[in-house]
Amino acid sequence: MNVNSKALFKLSYGLFLLTSKNEYKDNGCIVNTAIQLTSNPMRISIAVNKSNYTHDMIMESGIFNISVLTENTPFELFRNFGFQTGKMSDKFRDYPELRSQNGVMYIDKFANAVISGKVTGTVDCGTHTLFIADVTEAEVLSDEPSVTYDYYFKNIKPKPDSAEKKKKGYVCKICGYVYEGDELPEDFVCPICKHEASDFEKIQ
Repeated sequence: MNVNSKALFKLSYGLFLLTSKNEYKDNGCIVNTAIQLTSNPMRISIAVNKSNYTHDMIMESGIFNISVLTENTPFELFRNFGFQTGKMSDKFRDYPELRSQNGVMYIDKFANAVISGKVTGTVDCGTHTLFIADVTEAEVLSDEPSVTYDYYFKNIKPKPDSAEKKKKGYVCKICGYVYEGDELPEDFVCPICKHEASDFEKIQ
């Protein structure tokens, strides 16, 4: 077991690739909530949407990895892991098979750290489950800066075309899905990336 505490410093307000597995396959999704809770024992928490397939895998296996994504992450990775379901597709088809000690795959090319967790408790938060986990492995992979929401919006996410700008409604800040309507329901969940209404903004 190798736990490098410096890897936990990479957990800033940003975007992370969360991965888990069952007996048949690995799967992954993009999450935006990963927090270090305590140092001794080293413990973290993650919030995962219940409608996401990766959520079910973590509930079943109790283990996961977090790849802390960097500013050089291409949009295609977000499209692959954030916008497409993993039930029928192999999301790792274009990436090397790298596994941590817990046996779960992770991404290293566009990550500055990988952190493995073993779930010790859960909190039901309605649309999400908050997983509390002990860190079983943590490695620093590079010195590249972690990607933030602001950087993602300005430099990675494709700019909407003029037709998109003319639409009325709300747009998902994560994947760009447009909800057309005067009011966005509070319990609305994006059908593409599974993020909730708080991740939408009104189209001006």
